[in-house]
Amino acid sequence: MADPAADGGPVGENVAGETPADEPESVTDETTVYEDDVELERTIGLVGGLAIGIGTMIGAGIFVFPGLAATEAGPAAALSFAIGGVIALLVALPTSELATAMPRSGGGYYFVSRSMGTSYGAIVGLGLWLGLVFASAFYLVGLGHYIVAVLAEVGISLAGLPVPPHVLLGLLFAVALTGLSVGGTENTAKLQNVIVVVLLAILTGFLTYGVLDAAGVFGDQTVPEEFFSQGQLPVLTTAALVFTSYLGFAQVATVAGEIKRPSRNLPLAMVGSVIVVTLFYVVTIFVATSSFGAERLGGFGETAMVEVARDLLGQPGAVLILFAGLLATFSSANASVLSASRSVYALSRDALLPRWASRINLRYGTPHIALGMAGGPILVLVATDQVEILAEVASFLHLVMYALICVALLVLRRRDPAWYDPDFRIPGYPVIPILGALASAGLIAFMNRASIVIGAAIMAGSYLWFRYYAADVQLRGDV
Repeated sequence: MADPAADGGPVGENVAGETPADEPESVTDETTVYEDDVELERTIGLVGGLAIGIGTMIGAGIFVFPGLAATEAGPAAALSFAIGGVIALLVALPTSELATAMPRSGGGYYFVSRSMGTSYGAIVGLGLWLGLVFASAFYLVGLGHYIVAVLAEVGISLAGLPVPPHVLLGLLFAVALTGLSVGGTENTAKLQNVIVVVLLAILTGFLTYGVLDAAGVFGDQTVPEEFFSQGQLPVLTTAALVFTSYLGFAQVATVAGEIKRPSRNLPLAMVGSVIVVTLFYVVTIFVATSSFGAERLGGFGETAMVEVARDLLGQPGAVLILFAGLLATFSSANASVLSASRSVYALSRDALLPRWASRINLRYGTPHIALGMAGGPILVLVATDQVEILAEVASFLHLVMYALICVALLVLRRRDPAWYDPDFRIPGYPVIPILGALASAGLIAFMNRASIVIGAAIMAGSYLWFRYYAADVQLRGDV
């Protein structure tokens, strides 16, 4: 299969084709290495790819958002999640085709930069890095909430700390997960696989019971509320809020350089994870709003599903969902930290960030400096404790990237460069990428104004960085 970076992957060069003087061609010492021809080892199979996608998406969607979403849209929040799933699927298909043609670490950044040029790639790549940082912070705040709830169940209070307990716990786990990723991608993937299998087993049992309970099998049938109790417009604003739940499929693409048999496993992992998770989301909102009603459910905040489980199954149910919530939010944060670091790695190898950021630790085979550049900003954002802003800014930056990914596919199909030879081609071309681009861009209009301003500022800053630091960089494979 042809590849745009023929002899060693993505390499940034200046116009003259020379490596900048302050960035050596290769650097080695006892523990690190950077060379143009170094590639990350392919250690992640189909199950691992699905685990990254499902494990990232299942956390926020089921365990953090139900209360917030029900407050905004009522029972129609289920439709909000369905809309998010459809948009994600419209983007997952074009992303799958591009990923089989360019199975390299960096995901959307790599696709856009090789099809639309370096400036677009820089905006998308820096935006993807920071978008994943915002998403990771959101997941870690949710993880902190669940840990506090678990401790409360056993009578342990963390009141009196100088910072909110859930924030402190989120900070601690940010450090721990960054350290775990330094220890090796294979270890991270194995942990992710175990978490996702256990999590899906718990959720399948719980949601099956919840659906049967709502249907009256175990008691009185639940009389549903008016579906659009909050009106129809909040369905779209809520879809924009919860779209953070669907970032996992793209994170599979960011580790494409570490996926075994990418021509088969990348499409299956991305499309499969979107379909599976969308079904879980819709059923979860149905069960949750059937148990309590939207208004009461919203009052429980980020741990609303714990109270739903308590109502259905008593104390054992609450403990079970608390455990599942811990697994899910941990899994989301774990995969997001990993993917954020791979975005830094790809940008550095292309000289859009300092080249030393892509050095690889010889002992573990991981980009340890890139991991630090992901983990540091995550700590800052966790400390803000702004759940909705963190979620929406992450969604904004990813939606911009998704729209451009769809455009990138249209560009490459039209230009048809010799190296573009994907093993998977999407059905319904060009309708699907056009719809994916329009839907992704359109959803941004329904976001909170502050989130749009922050996201736009990050994009503007990314472009200014490109003009200042890398305006003369050209990429192998630019078309």
